Amino acid sequence: MPNQYFATVARGLEKVAAQELKKLSAKNIEITFAGVYFQGDKSLLYRANIWSRTILRFLMPIFTIQCNDELELYNNVNKIDWSQFLTTEQTFAVNCTGKNLKLNHTHFTALQIKNSIIDQQRDRFKERSTIDPKNPNILINAHISENSCILSLDSSGNSLHRRGYRAAMGFAPIKESLAAALLDIAEWTPDICLLDPMCGSGTIPIEATLKSLNIAVGLNRKSFGFQFWQDFDEKLYKNIINEAIKKQRKKLKAPIFGNDCDLSVIKQAKANAKKCNIEEYIHFVKMALKDIEAPFDKGIVICNPPYGKRIGNSQELGKLYKLLGDILKHRFKGWVAYILSEDKKLTQQIGLRASSRASIYNGSLNCTLLKYDLY
Repeated sequence: MPNQYFATVARGLEKVAAQELKKLSAKNIEITFAGVYFQGDKSLLYRANIWSRTILRFLMPIFTIQCNDELELYNNVNKIDWSQFLTTEQTFAVNCTGKNLKLNHTHFTALQIKNSIIDQQRDRFKERSTIDPKNPNILINAHISENSCILSLDSSGNSLHRRGYRAAMGFAPIKESLAAALLDIAEWTPDICLLDPMCGSGTIPIEATLKSLNIAVGLNRKSFGFQFWQDFDEKLYKNIINEAIKKQRKKLKAPIFGNDCDLSVIKQAKANAKKCNIEEYIHFVKMALKDIEAPFDKGIVICNPPYGKRIGNSQELGKLYKLLGDILKHRFKGWVAYILSEDKKLTQQIGLRASSRASIYNGSLNCTLLKYDLY
């Protein structure tokens, strides 16, 4: 019988994540707010963690309990036999989301669950696990909704957007998972030339290159949460890793470009690409926006220009967006451009009519991805 899992995603990317899970052969896919329910076996869970480019975490729900208040929460957590998931030698942590009338502070709720588990261990084994909030062996997720609490094991550990290659970051870096999602929304495929004219630390070109070379993004990670589970199948895991390595390609089908006006930022981008052994594949070049030309007759431009919330002032940025629009209109005929921005006034400065718009969250910022067909 297949297991039930839950994939957590950034708001606005639920459909993209569902498509990714479908390609991985997940069953009974159901989209919900900031996540996707699906079913599959242990092999699927391992492969999903290793291959997923747009999903943040994979949770395995284990119990749903009543939690009208802190006492009921504590008692119902204590009724669960936690020795089937956690030994006293292992470290653990609890991450909580959601709230109700009595349990309205996530840190307090997480503390009640931790205390209940530790008290059970002391009563049964005269020993207890150590709490490690940064890098626990076992990460427990608790989600409060009305008067019930869904308890899950986090199979990913650290968020999957942390690929392990981005030691160097620009001023306002885009998450790796969001960059990968933008490529999917833009319907970019490896046979299409890609250019990011304001690439910053290179996340969009790097994610495109990893996808083009069919490199599983989880290969760079030190570990996953499921590797500390009691039913971890090391042989199955190694087979999936070896299978992923064999599927890698050696050549790009179309070139990938990343430009930025700041040389130090371009050096960061190259350092990040080098960390995942793809620096030779990407054309990172220091170039001012005003000097950029289309390298081919057709292709896709994807960029995440500054919004003003994090970088720059509105007057300077207005000029930058106008210049971006002029460059696209006059030098990129035959291309398609996708611009992610939080500021509607700034995108109006582009001076082009968007053929479509999609609402996407970049962290806590509610942004819009605008598509421009450049005839």
